[in-house]
Amino acid sequence: MERRIAQLTNISEKQVNAVLKLLAEGGTIPFIARYRKEATGSLDEVAIEKIDVAQKKFIELEKRRQTILDRLAELNIQKPELIAQIQNCYDPRELEDLYLPYKQKRKTKATVAIEQGLEPLAKLIMAQRQNDIMAQAYRFSKNGLTIDDALEGARHIIAEWLSESPAARNTIRTSYERHATLTSNVDKKKTADAQKYLDYFDFSQGVNRIPSHRFLAILRAEKEGLLKVKIEIDNERALERLERIFIRSNADAAHHIQLALKDSYKRLLAPSIETEIRKEAKEKADLEAIGIFANNLTQLLMAPPLGTKRILALDPGFRTGCKLTCLDQQSNLVHHSTVYPHEPQNDKENARHCIEILIRKHDIEAIAIGNGTAGRETEQFIKSILPKESAIEVYLISEAGASIYSASEAAREEFPDLDLTVRGSISIGRRLMDPLAELVKIEPKSIGVGQYQHDVDQGKLKTTLDNVVSFAVNKVGVNVNTASKHLLQYVAGLGPKLAQNVVNHRQENGTFKSIDQLKKIKGFGTKAYEQSAGFLRVIDGDNPLDASAVHPERYAIVQKMAKKLNLPTYKLIGNTELATTLQLEDFVSEEIGLITLTDIVNELQKPGLDPRGAAKTMDYDDRIRDIKDIRTGMILQGKVSNLTKFGAFVDIGIKENGLIHVSQITDKYITDPAEYLSLEQVVTVKVIEVDVDRKRIALSMKM
Repeated sequence: MERRIAQLTNISEKQVNAVLKLLAEGGTIPFIARYRKEATGSLDEVAIEKIDVAQKKFIELEKRRQTILDRLAELNIQKPELIAQIQNCYDPRELEDLYLPYKQKRKTKATVAIEQGLEPLAKLIMAQRQNDIMAQAYRFSKNGLTIDDALEGARHIIAEWLSESPAARNTIRTSYERHATLTSNVDKKKTADAQKYLDYFDFSQGVNRIPSHRFLAILRAEKEGLLKVKIEIDNERALERLERIFIRSNADAAHHIQLALKDSYKRLLAPSIETEIRKEAKEKADLEAIGIFANNLTQLLMAPPLGTKRILALDPGFRTGCKLTCLDQQSNLVHHSTVYPHEPQNDKENARHCIEILIRKHDIEAIAIGNGTAGRETEQFIKSILPKESAIEVYLISEAGASIYSASEAAREEFPDLDLTVRGSISIGRRLMDPLAELVKIEPKSIGVGQYQHDVDQGKLKTTLDNVVSFAVNKVGVNVNTASKHLLQYVAGLGPKLAQNVVNHRQENGTFKSIDQLKKIKGFGTKAYEQSAGFLRVIDGDNPLDASAVHPERYAIVQKMAKKLNLPTYKLIGNTELATTLQLEDFVSEEIGLITLTDIVNELQKPGLDPRGAAKTMDYDDRIRDIKDIRTGMILQGKVSNLTKFGAFVDIGIKENGLIHVSQITDKYITDPAEYLSLEQVVTVKVIEVDVDRKRIALSMKM
């Protein structure tokens, strides 16, 4: 298995062996990637995840193989060659092909014919040695069967044999893989309802060339009953290939085999392979769409935080007003109310007075405004309140998923007595302080940075996105004294139950003074401590190393380093000059190599450094508040809000995002916008088309 995984992932067999051993010992992917680099040769999370996924596929294959072998034993199938083929097969499709003739079937035309005693006639025809098939068929014309009935029944049996033949299936499968064309046509009765799928009303493209977003869109339209979809190949060429395999003579039997082939191909073989190819194309499209979503989510989760600031947050609205909340430096709610600066109330003066008082009372350091309905109007109103010399910065924050959080169990648990819109305002403020800590409370697929996430395999999507969140959380590190259970559950080795136990212990016993106190938590065993301790932080605790990413298992090494320099340990932390004077070779042992030692020294130089950077403001064009304000030719600044295979969506400061098609990103030919752009990137764009009715804005970066 190890050799095959190495070939499949293009990772050395030695590294694969090391990863599989660590996983078997209960190691988590983030822990292995961060703290077992010597063993794995510095494989990152993505490579380790590939090995883990490949191993699970092989385990599934082995289970299926054993099920098939057990079933053949029950049927007393004693064919050493077949058993050997099954034991040495590593292609799931070929494995199913080998088993297909022995699968329990519902009643078919072939089984009826076999019950009528026509299998010997079918074998005579397939042998292709008899010239007078009619005479042979006469022997089977009894019990009400005519000669024609006997021949037809024999052909049904042959058709089923051919459809179950690995040679036939591989031939047709290869034709589909190389030459299949997907065609879609609108259901004429539903043309009006299908307008958003206009591009696919009369569409045709090779299955192996169709982009994932297009394939998923077509399948969605088919599911909605708006399009009729087929995947086809050249039937005549396919039949010619099958005839070359199965017709070996010009004997009388050849004609009947030819008829059986046509029937088998049309009724059994082509539909079966088309279903298989469609399923594989869907799986491929799913993986691509999930990959795009995962990449976008990673970038969103790793967006720079503002940090521990006192925040005034607004969830904007016209008729219902702006829900206003104030948060302290620990993100606790200290005030909430509603102001009505916009139409129809237009109570600007009272709103201004209220906000000015709150800014002074709570010593507000930054203002967060949701970017949905009335977002730009609220931003401009707030800026009109602030004095020109004010140090308070104003941020427009994405509301994607905020409504999901507001109605979630997590929000109800945190703020059971608050209205949904107030919870939404709190979430907007917290997103500015720490996007990662707030976004982990929302189901990842609801965050809105993917394409067709509701159409892909939901199990695979959840597994992938959960891993993305876990990798991000562990890369950043978590303050064990302030983190919510929602954030803690993604720390390597914890999970929901232990995360809750951490919070309970904190509430009952006060803040943690050292990482070692984790061992006192109910259910916190040796393995959980090993896996999680390096990713948890105790700020201003008893041991300064607890605020860093140095794993407690390596504290002794740091103490040796400090002793070598005749310093107390705390003076080595953050001392770049001293840390770089160390001769790391002096500390190499059988257990610890230069890779780990280099990581330790790098961490000592900048302990607990947040890899996400710092949040920055961006000014949108004051001329636009609505899509009706957009004009062709305008040059605007925006922020990339979503990346897909076909282009990048850009937030230009209004409710509707503009789209830069992949062909409009650069003069160079690119096939993936992610080659050139990243989420949250600030870009300058030109408006090339506006469709107010369809709420579409086409943008270009090709100035």
